[in-house]
Amino acid sequence: MAGAIEPTTDVGEFPGLPKSPSGLTLHGLDWLNFLLADVQTGVGPFLAIYLAGYKWNEERVGLALTVGGIAGILTQTPAGALVDFLRSKRALVGVGVAALAAGALLIALFPSFWPVMGAQVLIGGTSSVFIPAICAMSLGIVGHAAFDARQGRNQTFNSAGNVTAAVLMGLLGYLVSNRSIFFFVVALAVPTILILLLIRPAEIDYQVARGANDGEKGGKAESVWALFRDRPLVIFLVCAVMFHFANAAMLPLLGELLAKGQGRSSMLFMSACVVTTQFVITLLASWSGRKAGTWGRKPLLLIAFGVLPVRGVLYTLTSNTELLVAIQVLDGIGAGIFGVVSVLVIADLTRGTGRFNLTLGAITTAVGIGASLSQVIAGGIVHRVGSHAGFLFLAAVASAAFGILYFFMPETRNIRLRT
Repeated sequence: MAGAIEPTTDVGEFPGLPKSPSGLTLHGLDWLNFLLADVQTGVGPFLAIYLAGYKWNEERVGLALTVGGIAGILTQTPAGALVDFLRSKRALVGVGVAALAAGALLIALFPSFWPVMGAQVLIGGTSSVFIPAICAMSLGIVGHAAFDARQGRNQTFNSAGNVTAAVLMGLLGYLVSNRSIFFFVVALAVPTILILLLIRPAEIDYQVARGANDGEKGGKAESVWALFRDRPLVIFLVCAVMFHFANAAMLPLLGELLAKGQGRSSMLFMSACVVTTQFVITLLASWSGRKAGTWGRKPLLLIAFGVLPVRGVLYTLTSNTELLVAIQVLDGIGAGIFGVVSVLVIADLTRGTGRFNLTLGAITTAVGIGASLSQVIAGGIVHRVGSHAGFLFLAAVASAAFGILYFFMPETRNIRLRT
């Protein structure tokens, strides 16, 4: 290869070797995952309890959550394509964080129907850049060879941020007010944007970040339609949608159960649920990244998919608050493994195509459809029939997803190297 080797692509003619980015950039990526999780936690599971405190019923809460999901659905695939196209990944994340903070402020100041709906559109529409942008920066910084471990580390810091935020926000909701949580989100947005400055843009390899092979300096990206004629990719898409359909409504429904008759202490119970889940994810994420490189992707995914129907059934067997919180350990196992391994599967199936982030965005779009429908359908079932019927319905969907994964999904580790 003619010419001097650039510092940011020191793998050069040896694409199988890991890259060596600076410690400052890697620490910046760590803290970005941590703080971004803090910001997102405040407008996630706590929203259902916050709105329930203003006499919103299950269907209205489900609608509000669905509106945010639909906004994300409409922007997720374009966001992935934008991440593939743009070199300035940091600026894109910064804009998303600012918009998320603006939405949180709107919810805090105006907790009525239309302002909340508008805020959900803003939050859902702009936060869709976070997943592809973080994954793109990570892949571009460390390369394919080290991406398994890096993705596990990202999830570890993300979950640690969720744990910290859930504890702080639960205490704020209990000691101050539920509304204070959303002001806290606005305050957290400032250091989140500033931490982006630690990540050196020159160390993000543009070609690798979009799914090209390490060391590749050009090349035409594959057709999007060719990607989605790939049978393993389509099977994984179906499995991912069903997983999130079964999973998305469980925590909000649990939150609404905890909110009934608990008053301000319901925020503490929800905080305990989030902390339990995220603590388990923190413990599992790095392990999942390492084992995905030795065991393969499919065995880990089967574990993640297998605990979900068990969790749904267990919710129907007790009304004890402590036990309901303890069941969230299963949520941590499923989410911790899926959050790491799903991105690795997509990276496997798109390696060398130049379409990693667009494909990630497209699959996230489909997953968002499943998650949004989950909120509405499960919320409607609970409103008309009861919480047990809602949880059992979600467990049945999760069982079907496990069956499809087991019988039809192939192992993807090194799949592009075999073909």
